[in-house]
Amino acid sequence: MDSRRRLMLFLLLIELIILVKGNVVFKVQHKFGGRGKGVEALRTLKDHDSGRHGRMLAAIDFQLGGNGKPTDAALYYTKIAIGSPPSDYHVQVDTGSDILWVNCKDCDRCPKKSSLHIPLNQYDITASSTGKKITCNQEFCNTVFTGPNSDCKVGMACEYAVTYGDGSKTEGYFVNDYIRLDQVSGNLQTATMNGSISFGCSAKQSEDLDSSSQAVDGIIGFGQSNTSVLSQLALSKKVKKVFLHCLDGRIGGGIFAIGELEQPKVNSTPLVENEAHYNVLMKAVDVGGESLDLPTDLFGFDANRDTIIDSGTTLAYLPSRLYNQVIEKMMAKQPDLKTHLVEDQFKCFWYNGNVDDGFPVVTFHFQGKLLLPVYPHDYLFEVHDNEYCISWQSGKMQSKDGKELTLLGDIVLSNKIVLYDLENQTIGWTEYNCSSNIKVKDEASGNVYSVSAHDITSASSPVKVNVIPIVLLISILLNLIE
Repeated sequence: MDSRRRLMLFLLLIELIILVKGNVVFKVQHKFGGRGKGVEALRTLKDHDSGRHGRMLAAIDFQLGGNGKPTDAALYYTKIAIGSPPSDYHVQVDTGSDILWVNCKDCDRCPKKSSLHIPLNQYDITASSTGKKITCNQEFCNTVFTGPNSDCKVGMACEYAVTYGDGSKTEGYFVNDYIRLDQVSGNLQTATMNGSISFGCSAKQSEDLDSSSQAVDGIIGFGQSNTSVLSQLALSKKVKKVFLHCLDGRIGGGIFAIGELEQPKVNSTPLVENEAHYNVLMKAVDVGGESLDLPTDLFGFDANRDTIIDSGTTLAYLPSRLYNQVIEKMMAKQPDLKTHLVEDQFKCFWYNGNVDDGFPVVTFHFQGKLLLPVYPHDYLFEVHDNEYCISWQSGKMQSKDGKELTLLGDIVLSNKIVLYDLENQTIGWTEYNCSSNIKVKDEASGNVYSVSAHDITSASSPVKVNVIPIVLLISILLNLIE
């Protein structure tokens, strides 16, 4: 090896050492500003879920693994910097999607403005000195499509096209470029770090994907596919495939982190294998400590596979037979209450007392004796003073074979640390104050750092916006190559 090549290798190793030390943090905002209050807020959350679920079910059939469109697919978005020199992009954070993708320059029908009052940007590969197109014969392209493309020719771009359940479509090609992240250099201290990542460049959109309603620049997925940012970093031995979130149901803030959780400790349950989403085996349900008398086929093996944990969904959706029993047992403590419909879809009632005193806790039981308690203040949504609507939703979500699904969303997962350990194929949770600190371990140094979430307000927005900071921490490991 000549001296020039030795020098270049030395500099590369120095750069890797700089990149892999410490952790990474960036702030995330809640698209709807938390749960809010009022019928309009509840309707917005339900509309969000309806659009998302059509795409979740349809996306199972596509090789890209459930990419969500930015306007509806997730609840949280963050600002990241891509390219050299770096340019800022607002992308949604979603556990139900896999790849990172952003809108690209000259994109056909990509949104130009957003009702979120954030500036939209389009990635320009020609403006970045480190941006490169990925060709169809490169390893990343083979990973995306689970094998070589028989139509691939030398120099041909690695293209993708995704059609969603609502008929909307996005098309583009994959590129590779630097992503700039805020590295945690100590407790609540950060420094800039660059990393190389492959992502989608959206060149064309159709149907309602060009809408400015809730529009952002793209999406960053934390699904299980090898094309996710998490998986790409893990494949290069920079991180473990472990992440967590802690969403504060009271003020909407919280923490989103990649890395090993040191404190608090979390009990877990196995993930169902070979599923597109985070599926778990539910064994039983009790309301106020009283077990529900469920038909054996409701939670048979096949039905168990249809219990999805999804932080990108706002409400909780139960098979109709389970829903009816939960509502019956829940309302049994208040036999004199009369329910009424709001917006022709939400079952509501008037109540003057403390809901946690007047209604029971609903507890889901999972394999491995893992419990998931849901409190009245979680599943009851106050739309007006003393008027509450029930967040449990009946059925209407079915798998491709026609079976009703159980889908547990944000109302169930809030005020808990939820840990996704893809290394060991488990998911777990524990109740926690998501406004307080957690402790994560830096694999490179062995140091343990405290990470916390702080509420901030948006100074640039012309309207009052509840800005939700969520911390994303990435523990980086040095992979020494001989």
